Amino acid sequence: MGILSAFSYIAKEYSRTRTRYQTERLLHALPFEVQKDIGWPQPEDTRRTVHTKTAH
Repeated sequence: MGILSAFSYIAKEYSRTRTRYQTERLLHALPFEVQKDIGWPQPEDTRRTVHTKTAH
C-alpha cells in the first residue's frame, strides 16, 4: 500500500465515520414518537441466547 492509497483510505474512513455520526445525531434529534415509528434505535433482541451442546 503506497502512501497516497493509505491517505486515501484514511480520508474515506473519516468521511464515512463523520457521515454516520451526523446521521445518528439527526435521528436522535427527532421526536421519540417519530424514532419509534421508523424503528430507531433498533431494540435489542433479548430472546437471543447462546445454546451450547453438552456431551452427556
